[in-house]
Amino acid sequence: MLKPYFGDGIREAGCDEAGRGCLAGPVYAAAVILPKRYRNRELNDSKQLTRRQRERLREEITSRAVAWSIASCSNTEIDSMNILRASITAMHRAIAGLKEEPLLLLIDGNRFYIYNNIPHHTIVRGDATYLSIAAASVLAKTERDRHMEELDALYPQYGWRHNRGYPTADHRRAIREHGITPYHRLSFNLTDLQRELPFP
Repeated sequence: MLKPYFGDGIREAGCDEAGRGCLAGPVYAAAVILPKRYRNRELNDSKQLTRRQRERLREEITSRAVAWSIASCSNTEIDSMNILRASITAMHRAIAGLKEEPLLLLIDGNRFYIYNNIPHHTIVRGDATYLSIAAASVLAKTERDRHMEELDALYPQYGWRHNRGYPTADHRRAIREHGITPYHRLSFNLTDLQRELPFP
């Protein structure tokens, strides 16, 4: 089981993002404050879980958490500020949406910009280390997946229901054949895909 907390007696929020490496769609982030006594042997990095597990855990997290919040940065915001800053901005927005202010932030990864003078720790593979970061990972991932399914209904030729906007061979092929959409990240060199990206 993952670690239940970083510091005993401190109200801490775990934060994580989803969709950073995609060619299309927003980047999502979540912040979660779990009860100190909360334990769950199934909860883990969302990438290690099946879709059914993630959906089941989402219901558990949103019903059991002391506070939780989900936010995003659009593809146009990503293009204007770069993906790292957009990912951290989405985390800031998620933290701001918490109904209780945390006293410590646990951030998945190795980069973060201080938010509201709240102390923070960046933790590489934090989503596989702490329950609160794993919970944030699950919320961010499931929310983004649902959003990409909605966009798939508008642009089914890109297969977003299955690839979620990630740079799979099929997604790249669809961009080559159909061009780009208003939801693609132009800063990811999409305008020259035929020359710059490898295709099978």
